[in-house]
Amino acid sequence: MFSKILLFDIDGTLLLSGRAGYRALTRAFEDLFGVARGFDHVPVAGMTDDLILTDALARAGVTADGEARARFHRRYCELFADEIHFPGPRKGLMPGVSALLERLSHLDQIRCGLVTGNFAEPAQIKLRHFDLWHFFHFGAYGDDAPVRDALVPIAVERAERDGVRVRAAADVVVIGDTPLDVQCATAAGARSIAVATGNYEEAALRQTEAHAVLSDFSDTDAVVALLLGE
Repeated sequence: MFSKILLFDIDGTLLLSGRAGYRALTRAFEDLFGVARGFDHVPVAGMTDDLILTDALARAGVTADGEARARFHRRYCELFADEIHFPGPRKGLMPGVSALLERLSHLDQIRCGLVTGNFAEPAQIKLRHFDLWHFFHFGAYGDDAPVRDALVPIAVERAERDGVRVRAAADVVVIGDTPLDVQCATAAGARSIAVATGNYEEAALRQTEAHAVLSDFSDTDAVVALLLGE
């Protein structure tokens, strides 16, 4: 049976963690490299965690080899597992997310996955915290490739290994809240749905190549119809 693959971004699309990631990154950076507030003014929207770290290192004038970056990764994951439990600004699910994912989970022709710049372990911690992890069957993460444009093919390959088949690239839909989410879909020949629940307003997202732009996921019926291409 042929399916449609829906690949969701996490931060700003499904949820906000109340800056838990920023706090964990900042603590890990100071622990390992001795630099306080190392991620201030580092752009993060739509970026992979690997590129965010690279930018922070360059701004701080710190050289880190592969072993040092691996230590940072481990420390960040440890700290994130702690920070996710604390309150923060706008922490919670985006409007309509729970109802949308629940509806999609009952559609046999749909398989939901992830395409996120988050490292895989923090992504799982985050989604488990908000009781969303069980909705996703596969994904591609910030530790799979430093550039977001490479992630959609990785996620699709993992879906295919899971037995999911699509007729064409356009049966893959990327759902995200930044122009970089749209760009990675375009690079893979996939469709894209942009949602204005993150840092970008609808007007800005309409300037991208997104196939559709939503204010949020509140209207479950309309969003499902759009995702199915109806």
